[in-house]
Amino acid sequence: MSAPQPVKFLLVDDLDENLLALEALLRRDGLECLKARSGDEALELLLVHDVALALLDVQMPGMDGFELAEFLRGNERTRHVPIIFLTAGSADAQRRFRGYEAGAVDFLQKPIDAGILRSKSNVFFDLYEQRRQIIAQRDELARLTQDLQLADRRKNAFLGMVGHELRNPIMAFGAGLHLLKRRAGEEAGEQVRERMERQVGHMTRLIEDLLDVARIDQGKIVLRIERVDLADAVALAVELSRPQIDARRHRLTIDLPDAPVWLNADQARIAQVVSNLLSNAAKYTAEGGAIDLRVLREAGQVAIEVADTGLGIPPEMQGQVFDLFAQVERRGEQSDGLGIGLALVRQLVSLHGGTIALKESVVGKGSTFRVLLPRAD
Repeated sequence: MSAPQPVKFLLVDDLDENLLALEALLRRDGLECLKARSGDEALELLLVHDVALALLDVQMPGMDGFELAEFLRGNERTRHVPIIFLTAGSADAQRRFRGYEAGAVDFLQKPIDAGILRSKSNVFFDLYEQRRQIIAQRDELARLTQDLQLADRRKNAFLGMVGHELRNPIMAFGAGLHLLKRRAGEEAGEQVRERMERQVGHMTRLIEDLLDVARIDQGKIVLRIERVDLADAVALAVELSRPQIDARRHRLTIDLPDAPVWLNADQARIAQVVSNLLSNAAKYTAEGGAIDLRVLREAGQVAIEVADTGLGIPPEMQGQVFDLFAQVERRGEQSDGLGIGLALVRQLVSLHGGTIALKESVVGKGSTFRVLLPRAD
């Protein structure tokens, strides 16, 4: 968390000894004093600094305190800055009237009473800090409101996708049962059964992903940690995602180190991570594309990279790809998932003490995801 910014105030006096004396009287933690020896210097400082209070000497060569105050009141940036006039001359009614007319909130006679000066100044310092806190809270509330609105839109999109994803298999079951009833004993029954089995598998995967996300959030996932060869987990992942890769006629290349790479991990969950990345690459790559799976040894770690020649991720979406329910739109195609795959992958990788990142992505050229896991060897 960044340190709070100091509250700044402005002292304007043509005598150095007066500036030093006033600064010493008002010095405290959290304050920053800006000093000017003329009206022109003061205006230059106010162009770049916001101040909680301006203390102006009335009698200065060139632009006096009254003229400087009129400049402050005429500028949108400084018109609300409180002004206290300091004067060594007479403070008759006419001078006071001119000071208040120029926008002063108070008029103090020199020699200055230290207690009165501190008391009056602290009021404006505290008001400025309170106003700054209110603005920060307003901005934070606006950010939270924006986040909630985004979450609400994603929730609505997610509910629509759930309805779509679950409705299609259910409709297929209903149609299949109707056909089986009409064509009992016919060969067509075998084809209907195969289609129904595929839909059951699809629904099962969706529901298992949803349950896994809920289990991780509730701390109910228990990893079965053992010493495993990463090549075995990769082989299982390829087997799980091969149907989707083959269905879109992608070319899959796999590059593994010659020597075994040992992990202390849950083999099924690591396979799930790699399988989800491969399936995601297949989903967002046009038919006949290429998918590369690489395993690279690094110092104390192993990197798993999955690259594709797919549609890529727009820059504005790249910071959200691991968020729950986030999906990249595919032109002319209907979504066939719930947008939870990469969010689940990140959670599973984190449970293994690793990290995942979008290494690079170029729209129209593809994406590369990189997983880092600690090695056991």
